[in-house]
Amino acid sequence: MRLFLDSFWRALAYCLMPRVMLLSLLPLVMLLALTLSLGYFYWQPTQDWVRGMLDSWQMLQSMMDWLQARGAGGLQSVMVQLVIIFAITPVLVIVSLLAVSLMMSPALVNLVVDRRFQHLSRKQGGTMLSSLMWTLGYTLAAMLAMLISLPLWVVPPLMFVVPPLIWGWLSYRVMVYDALLAHASREERLTIGRRHRGWLLLMGVLTGYMGALPSMVWASGAFFAAAFVVLVPLAIWIYALVFAFTSLWFTHYSLAALESLRAESDFVVVGASEPLPALALQDEPHAIPPVV
Repeated sequence: MRLFLDSFWRALAYCLMPRVMLLSLLPLVMLLALTLSLGYFYWQPTQDWVRGMLDSWQMLQSMMDWLQARGAGGLQSVMVQLVIIFAITPVLVIVSLLAVSLMMSPALVNLVVDRRFQHLSRKQGGTMLSSLMWTLGYTLAAMLAMLISLPLWVVPPLMFVVPPLIWGWLSYRVMVYDALLAHASREERLTIGRRHRGWLLLMGVLTGYMGALPSMVWASGAFFAAAFVVLVPLAIWIYALVFAFTSLWFTHYSLAALESLRAESDFVVVGASEPLPALALQDEPHAIPPVV
């Protein structure tokens, strides 16, 4: 719990740094072009297709009639937009995760290392190519899981449970690997994964729910259509900032766990990191302490 909270507050404080704010804009450029293009060419045809699909589901129509009889008929008017939003959101999240992994994660990891973990030796448990393959592999697995679970998303409770679980698992698998890529050996990375799996998965699920928050920006169908050009960049920037926070959180946690693991084996120094970061922005490189 201490490590969980310590890394959380440090990541939150680091997100306020101008460097991190600028880095969060990098994926925005790519995702903005992609989203605007897809929205311009496919928004109306997609609405028509989803509306036809929903109309063909007798059970769903019965539920809509039941809601309308009880004064909740307004839900039917935005159902199509909500289905599209909840279907597109995971795709945007996955693309954002890829962009963060390829464009932001190395810079964010270096930022944390320079300010807190310069004393950790580098064992090069992986390469940039292996990181790319790892990210692509788990991303494909997450996309497959999303496709398989897609029918569950029309059930209101599961709509808010299944996607964050998948995003959380994906974030946990990708972010930990990137955080430990240069410093941990394969054996150390596997040991950390076994010891901290529960906390790391919890971090992934929590950040998965945070990644779903921008969907609230799109929740109004009419307003979304009127302010598409404004809301899409805003939502994608929030995604990028959330993933920057996610990367920082996993990096602080993973490297601190590696430091603790090596301290247990008398490989590196003990006590190089600060306690709870009341002033985490003041983290600075320290002189290398003596080996014990």
